[in-house]
Amino acid sequence: MFDNEALENEIGRLLDEFYRRRMEKINGLKLKDTLKRKNPYLYRSIGTEKASEIIEGLLSAYMSSSDEGIFGDAFFEPLAKFASQGVVSPSEGVDVALETETKYTAIAVKSGTNVFNAQSKKRQVAEFKSLESRLRKIQKQFDPLVGYCYGRKMRSSNTNFRELAGQAFWEEITGDEDFYLKIIRLMKEKPQEHAVEYKTSFAAAINRFTAEFIKDFCNEDGTINWEKLTEFNSGKIAPKTVKVKKEKK
Repeated sequence: MFDNEALENEIGRLLDEFYRRRMEKINGLKLKDTLKRKNPYLYRSIGTEKASEIIEGLLSAYMSSSDEGIFGDAFFEPLAKFASQGVVSPSEGVDVALETETKYTAIAVKSGTNVFNAQSKKRQVAEFKSLESRLRKIQKQFDPLVGYCYGRKMRSSNTNFRELAGQAFWEEITGDEDFYLKIIRLMKEKPQEHAVEYKTSFAAAINRFTAEFIKDFCNEDGTINWEKLTEFNSGKIAPKTVKVKKEKK
C-alpha cells in the first residue's frame, strides 16, 4: 500500500489535471452555444435588466454543471484506480477492475449518487453482464460494483450490482475507513494555487461575453432586446448577429 506522501502527490497531480481541463473549458466556451440552451422567458419573468446578470448567471450554471463531469473524469476515476491499485477495465461502462485468486470485482466509478435514470441503469446492467460473459472462462466470482465517490446510498431495488457511496466505497477499495477524509486533507493548498488563475479567466469570460451580448442583443439605449434574444434562442431561423472580431496578438 502507498504512503501519505505518494497519495498527496497523486492528489496534487490530479488536481492539476482537473484545473487544466477546467481552464480549457472556460477559455473555449462560446456565448451563443450557451445561450441556445437557456430560457429567455425565465430571465425576462424574474425582471433581469443587466446583460452582466445574464452572463454571470449562465456562466456560473454552465461551469458548475461542467465541473461535476470534469472532476469525475479527471480526479475521482483515476484516484479510485490509484487507491485500489486496480487496473483499467477492458470493458465499456466499467472503469476499474480488481482481481484476486477467487474473485473479479468490476467497478463503475461515479461521482455522486444521482447519476442514473431508468435507461442508464439498464445500460449499466447490460455492460456488467457483457463483461461477465466474457470472463466466464476464468471461473472466478464476478462482483459488479457501482462506486459513488461522495454521498450516501442505499442499494436500489431491481439491480444486479452492489452499490457503495462515500466512506463505504473508499473503504471497500482501500481497506482504510478514513480514506474519504484523507482525500480532502491531502489537497492542502493546491486548490488555492489554481484559484487565482481560474478566477481571472472567469472574470475575463464574463467581460468578453457581456460585450458580445450587448452588441448582439441590446438596443441602442442599452436595454435588452428580449424579442431578438428570444428569436435567436427559439425562432425557426435565428437572426443574424454581429460577429465579434478577435484582436490580433
